Parts: sequence; C-alpha cells; structure tokens
Amino acid sequence: MVFSNKAVIIIAFISFFPIFGNSQQCEYTLSGQVMDYHQKTPLEGATVLILETKMESITTVNGVYTFSNLCSGTYTLEVSHPECSTILMNVRVDGDTEIEVKLEHHLEELDEVKVVGNIIRDKTNSAQEETLNLNTLENYSAGNLGDALKELGGVSSLNTGANIVKPAIHGLNGSRVLVLNDGVRMQDMEWGAEHAPTLDINSAGSVSVIKGASALQYGGDAIGGVIVAEQARIPRRDSIYGKTILSGVSNGRGGNIVTELTKSYESGWFLKGQGSYKRLGDHEAPDYVLSNTGVQEIAASLQLGKHHFTWGWDARYSYFNTEIAILRASHIGNVDDLIRSINSGEPSIIRPFTYDLQNPRQEVTHHLGKLKFYKRFEGLGKLNVQYDFQSNRRFEYDIRRGERDNIPSIDLELTTHTVSTDFKWDTKDDINILVGLMGRYQDNFANPDTGVRRLIPDYEKIDFGSFLIGEYRVTNQLLLDAGIRYDYNKIDAQKFYRTSRWEERGYDNDFQDLIVEDLGTQLLVNPVLDYHNFSATVGGKYITTNGLQLKLNYALAQRAPNPSELFSDGLHHSAARIELGDLRIKNETSHKITTTLEKDFSTWGILLEPYANWVQNFIVLEPTGVEFTVRGSFPVWEYRQTNARLLGVDFSAYSNWTDHWITEHKFSLVKGKDTDTDIALINIPAANWRNSVTFSKPEWNGFEASLESQYVFRQNETPDNIMVFSPQQQEDVVLEINTAPDAYHLLGFRSKMEFPFSNKTKLTTTLAVSNLLNTNYRDYLNRQRFFADDLGRNFTLQLKLNY
Repeated sequence: MVFSNKAVIIIAFISFFPIFGNSQQCEYTLSGQVMDYHQKTPLEGATVLILETKMESITTVNGVYTFSNLCSGTYTLEVSHPECSTILMNVRVDGDTEIEVKLEHHLEELDEVKVVGNIIRDKTNSAQEETLNLNTLENYSAGNLGDALKELGGVSSLNTGANIVKPAIHGLNGSRVLVLNDGVRMQDMEWGAEHAPTLDINSAGSVSVIKGASALQYGGDAIGGVIVAEQARIPRRDSIYGKTILSGVSNGRGGNIVTELTKSYESGWFLKGQGSYKRLGDHEAPDYVLSNTGVQEIAASLQLGKHHFTWGWDARYSYFNTEIAILRASHIGNVDDLIRSINSGEPSIIRPFTYDLQNPRQEVTHHLGKLKFYKRFEGLGKLNVQYDFQSNRRFEYDIRRGERDNIPSIDLELTTHTVSTDFKWDTKDDINILVGLMGRYQDNFANPDTGVRRLIPDYEKIDFGSFLIGEYRVTNQLLLDAGIRYDYNKIDAQKFYRTSRWEERGYDNDFQDLIVEDLGTQLLVNPVLDYHNFSATVGGKYITTNGLQLKLNYALAQRAPNPSELFSDGLHHSAARIELGDLRIKNETSHKITTTLEKDFSTWGILLEPYANWVQNFIVLEPTGVEFTVRGSFPVWEYRQTNARLLGVDFSAYSNWTDHWITEHKFSLVKGKDTDTDIALINIPAANWRNSVTFSKPEWNGFEASLESQYVFRQNETPDNIMVFSPQQQEDVVLEINTAPDAYHLLGFRSKMEFPFSNKTKLTTTLAVSNLLNTNYRDYLNRQRFFADDLGRNFTLQLKLNY
C-alpha cells in the first residue's frame, strides 16, 4: 500500500497524540474538609462543585470532599449546604492540594447577607413581642413613631395634642419604656409627660416592641417594655438604590418629603444617606380650628461602614429637629380657666388657620453619633464594641410679655456618652450565651438665664450595667432562656430650693446635711443619690407537633427614679401645672408574668397574650390640689409611691376568607390598681377593639383596599376628682380633672396601587382617610382633652418611588 507524504504525517500525529496528552499531567487530587465556622465541626452533605469542569463532590460524615484527575490550573469552587449561605472561592492546583472550607450555618448570620425589609428576627424567645415591618412604617411617613406603634396590640400612647405622642406599653410610659435607635438607647429627657421620642420614623427599617423587661441586654429598667428601631441591613453587592416618599396631609394642610439613597459594594463598603422634612399648620377638630397646633420637623442621617463576615465596622450620625406648637387654649392662667375649659366643652381661643408656630411651643434638637466594631472569632463567638454620643437640647416657650416672649421658660441641654461591649458564645447548636458591659456618663445643664425658676436642676449621672443571658434548646420543640443584670446609677445634682418649699416637704428634717449654702429665702443643696438595681428573667417557648406555640416568661425589673420624679419643683409652663418631685423616692420593683398562645391554621390564626404585673414602690404623678402663685392659681401634680397591680390581655386574630379577602381583629385591655388605697391608677388606657377588612387584587397593579373600625371604650376606672378653691367663685368646687370622656368609634380607609416603570423603578400610590365620618371625640390619654376635641377627618395622599 502506498501512502502519500500527507497521510504519513497524519498517522504519525495520531500515533503520538497520547504522549502529548500525558504531558498535561491531569493526575492531581483536590481534597479537604467543609467545616462549620463557629463550632469547627465537619458539615456532612455539603455540595462542592467545580464550575469549570462541572465535577461534583458531596461531603462525607467527616465533611471530606475529593476530586481526582485534575489538571494544573485555577478552579472556581461553589460550596453549598442546606443550612448555609453558598460561597464561591478560587483554588490553585499545581499538585495534590488540600483546601479547608468554612461555612456559616447560623440563621442569624444568614439574614445579614439578605436584603432586609422583610426579614425580622425575634429579639427574645419567651417574651411577648411584635414587629412593624417597613411597609407599615412607610404608611406613617407623615406621622410619628407613637401613632405607628398603636397598630400593635397592647401599645397605646400618652398624647399632648396630635404632635407629641409618647408610646405606652401595657399601660406604662415614660422612663419605664426604653427606646433604642439603631442600637443606641435614646437619652432625650423621656421622663417628661410631653416629651416625645426624638426619632424619625422614616429612618427605621423595622420597629419591634418587647412587652416587658425580658430583653436584659437593652436595660434592666424596662418595666413597661422596649422599643427597638433597626436599620435595614445592606447587601454585600455592587449596587445603588433608594426611595423618595412624598405625602400630602389635609388636616394641617401640609405634608412631608423623605428621600434615601444607599451605595453598596461587594467588598463590604457601603454609604447611606437619608433626610426628611415635615411641615403642618394648625390641625382641625370636626367643628373648629385647633389654634396653634402646627409642627415643623427636619431629620437627616448618614451611615458609612465596611462589613465582612469575620469583622466589620460602621459609623452613623443622625440629626433631628422639631418645633411643635401647643394648643393655645391649653395655656391657662389660673385654675378658673381650667374649670371653665372643662365645663364649656369648647376651646376658649379659636383663631383662623395659620402656619405660624406661636407660644406656647417646644423646640427640640437631638444629635446622635455612633461608632461600632465587631469581630468574629473562629470556633468561639462574636464580639461587639460600641461608643455613642448624644446631645439633646430642649426649649419650652411660655406666653410672656414683651421681649421675654422670645426667651424660653425651660432651657435644658443633656449630653450623654456611652461605651458598651458584648460577646456571644455560639459554638453549640443547643446553647448560646451573651455577656455584656455598659458604662455611661451624662450631664444635664439647666440654663439659669430664663427668668423663671428652673424646673429640673443641673446634674451629673453615671450608669454602669452588666448582664448575662443564656439560651438552651432542650429539643427542637422546647427552648429555655434566662438572664440576670445589675445596674448602678449615681446622680450628683446642684439644686436651689425655696426655703418655704424645703420646710413644707419636711426636707429640713431628712436632708439637712445636703445644704451647701443658705441664701435666706432659698437653699442650694447637693443631693448625691446612689441606686443599685437587679433584674432577672426566666422563660421558655414550646412548639407542639401541630404548630401550637406556647410562651411563658417571668421578669424581675428594678428602675431608679428619674430626675423629674426626684427634683421637679415649680411651674411647668408648657403643661400649665405645678409639678413636685420627692427626694425620698426609691427604686421601683416590678414582677411581671406573661404568657403567649399562638396558632396559625391553614386560613386563619390566633394570638392570645395575658399578663400580670405587680410593681412595688410604683411612682405615680397625680393632681393633688391648687397652689397660688404670682402668675395665678394652678393645679398641683405631685409624685408619690405606692404598690400597684396591672392585669391585662392582648388578643389578635386574622382570617383569609378567600385569596382576595382578609379580616384582622385586635383587642387590648389593661386594669391598673393602687393596691395600697384600692383605687384605680391614673392614665391607664381604656379597652380598645380594632377590626379591619382588606381586599387585594395583585393583578390590578397590586391593588389593595382596607376599611378599619376602631372602638375605644370609656375608661370607667379612674381616680377620684379633687376639690379646689375657685378664686372667682370664692368657694370650693369639684375639679373634674380625672373624669374620663365618653367612648368613641372611628372608621378609617386605606388603598394603594403599584406602577412599575422598569425592573428597578416602581411608583406606589396610597390614599388614607382617618376619622372617616368626622366624629367628635376626646381620648382619655390626651392631655389636651380638657380643652378641645381630638382631630377631625384627615386625608393623606402618598407617592413612593423606589429606584
């Protein structure tokens, strides 16, 4: 056979091809273990995939994976596990190679790599807890935190008009309710009855309410509960996104605008900015203008940081300024004005609508700065270290003559520095332990150049706290938790007392050693007060095989008295009353038992939460009489201590009747009793019954419409009214200062639609109407109920653009 030269060459190439192939030496092995980052234990059943070759290996019971016959080169491994976040990693193979892979399989950490908005974890295991998600918070963009929280069972509010709303949990408010803003405990003079939280609701990604003192990591003095406002987590990916919300409000003839922009990087860096502005004029009751009830609010925040799985840091600064006008008719000149207001049923001053913010009014500015660092230690746990700074400046303007009208009657500046650290051991699936320390220094400066007697004195305050919390998962169905906390508080104050007041309250017998200087008509005293507080909690959660969830929790909490309860002494101008504290006031001690029964069925669900709270040395502020001053005669409100009992229940249920119709139902009831005198406690919310029906049709551009009914019962259990002397009538008369208003029923409506412009841009429109029937009503927990009706009908139109 004769071959051509070309054929010979081809045959020779084919014959020697295996030799050339072997020169690549594809005989290498890649192997190793897939390990849990926390526990350093092997993960069985993990999938290791080489993307270039599509070769796959499933780890053994020892976490071992193996690949054979690999060539020299760089490969991309995709490592996944059913309980872990998937990771990608580059591997260089130049011979037999061993690579150990570490995965994180704790659900808490998995949440951190997802875009938030809808991922909300419980802060405790056995406590009663509810959360407002981002969508609900956005509905209240033009409102405030207190109004939004009333969406939750067991949460009410103590109001001073429509703009000053203090959250109350299970009938307790003020210093008994802690507010945390992005991990920072707010220090904004929360002890005042007309001091609303200085927190912009638009800056939060979610808000959780823990009903009681079970969350010891936040503070041991949360006898009422804890409100935790958290930022939305930022994903680790190259992205830029944001939103703008524009709201128009009919009652007040104004609105607000909110804008937010976030830039994130796959490297872990991120930058987020947010700002909001709100402006409203006088609000209106159904029949008249509520003169001087406008508000102006400006808020902004900037956040910067870098987050890795093993370590990270972030810094945040926020600014909040609000100027709030207080109903002109609520400013009384004497007790006869109050008697006339209560009897007339109509404000004594009604003026045309205006945007002007006149006296009486408040102006509050709050600065918050935070720096946080975290570090995860392999096979051990996670360390957090945080420093935060707060500056809170409060002006309260009274109606005064001449040039003094522009000088505040109260001028307070509160500065707070806090350092905290905690460490979480989470190396075991069934046991978690959290331990932490906190140190805080606070300085309050009361400007003496106001021309009136200082209601709150200068003081320095030092706080120290430590806690230990443990969780133990007995079985997949039963989880137990327990904790203990110690807090030390020291207040060093410099205060002037009128000599007559000092002797009237018997301080000359009990506190003579506190006098620093005797100025004749007044005394300079230096109270230095120490408080030691112990708190503890123990509880459990059990989930039955059919999904029924049971929780039981006991919490012991102690709270030191706040500066207002100790030192108040004189006319509180914006409240138009004389307030008197008491240096003898001791720690409050609360014993609270809560239970939860929760069950979700296929189309409906139910939640029942009864509770009982016994408080020793409960601090009460209540009206006791009238005092005559150069300004006139004013009601006197005094702080005293007693023993109290609060019993209550929160109930909620929902039913999905069809794919398009759902109803929700909520009922809250709390009973407060002074067990020493067997009389009702003051300012306990009335029973509240809320029902709503919602229709949704997603295919109609996400159309949703709901009608809500709210019935507030009359509070029939109130303290007795007091007898006062009327200078005008020259006789003692009954001042119905504790009489509760009638029950009332309100209807509300809300609808929304969504209009996508592109894959990343969407416009959401919302129309809401509150007090749909323009009902006349007064709420027992609104301090302006003596002077005017509550708000009339209000339309809110909201446009939200996500981009």
